[in-house]
Amino acid sequence: MTRGYSRVWAGCASAVILGAAGAAHAQTTISDAIAGGKLILEERLRYEGVDQAPFARDAQALTLRTHLGWETGTWQSLKAAVEFEDVRHIGAVHYNTTLNGRTLYPTIADPDVTELDRAQLTWTPIQQVSATVGRQRINLDDQRFIGTVNWRQDDQTIDAGRIDGGWGKFKATYIYLDRINRTPAQGADWNSDSHAFAGYYTLSDALKAEAFLYAFNFRQAPALSTETVGGKISGQAWLSLYQVSYAAAYADQRNYGVNNAHYHVPYWTAELAGTYDIFQAKLNYESLGSDGARGFSTPLATLHIFQGWADAFTTTPAKGVDDLNFSATISPRWKWDYLYNFSFFVRHHDFSVAKGSGSLGHEWDASAQANITPKLVALIKWADFEGVPTVASRRKLWFQLDYNF
Repeated sequence: MTRGYSRVWAGCASAVILGAAGAAHAQTTISDAIAGGKLILEERLRYEGVDQAPFARDAQALTLRTHLGWETGTWQSLKAAVEFEDVRHIGAVHYNTTLNGRTLYPTIADPDVTELDRAQLTWTPIQQVSATVGRQRINLDDQRFIGTVNWRQDDQTIDAGRIDGGWGKFKATYIYLDRINRTPAQGADWNSDSHAFAGYYTLSDALKAEAFLYAFNFRQAPALSTETVGGKISGQAWLSLYQVSYAAAYADQRNYGVNNAHYHVPYWTAELAGTYDIFQAKLNYESLGSDGARGFSTPLATLHIFQGWADAFTTTPAKGVDDLNFSATISPRWKWDYLYNFSFFVRHHDFSVAKGSGSLGHEWDASAQANITPKLVALIKWADFEGVPTVASRRKLWFQLDYNF
């Protein structure tokens, strides 16, 4: 679709939302409307520091993100939400946002931006079926293929039409993706003519099966226009006092839409986790395969969750990347006046090429998190990636406060 058509589409969706909200207020009393709606207010203050080879200067950013909006109550099975996002730097700009031209510094992809983050209308005619149209946040499954990229200050939203349905143990989701409002800011957005489908069947807690199809077609990114077909199984069970969970997935990716290359590349992952009381340990292996010339791509994923917090592999190398990682989490029951709900996390990654042989480096990640109040959370986070000549070493440090009204 053309950029102009996409804007008209998004504008029409916004108008429908506002009209529905207005109708709701016309049909209900003021007290009912207030009781049925809620204010959306989220604040995130974050310091990020990056030391990356071969840059002589370190990057440092202090930024504040604000989400402000309103979600209505339900009227005639309809619910609307409008939300704005604002990202502002505080102090000097000693970092490359990818848009500001400060290329002497490493990248911290958090430019200043004010935009409409969500404008959506959801219709739920029956409990088992819902449809959402407009600009919305979409997190499918574990966000490996479609996510909000919420770690960056400017998150990713999508102008889309979505249908969710379920019958008994079967559930399914279909999404038409019209425009990708990417991070960072509007200058990186894509026009899209894409489809996503996922079907789930839950046999029991110990076995859940999923099949998925992602047909991505991006005019501004033809090399990332792909069709991915795959499946996943997962489950969990108790063994005495231990909870054991597992997941395994496989997918095949080929060119699609405006992508004129012809290829097939594989993806697979396997994971095993165990939890005992306040402790959890997890072993994971993930392979983004390659045909020797191009790697398996996931352009709409929340990449920060996978393959290390240093974000060394936001683009899959031509020979792919294999990631063997082990993590441990402990959530002690400490409780002080202004610190509680503690969580400590550590993970190690060992990266190698998927096609052929050779190391791509390794990484340590660690974090500590606690509540200061029920609405305010503090986070300290660190990543240390030791790279190879083709992937630069880097260290990153974050201090963050999140407030949710």
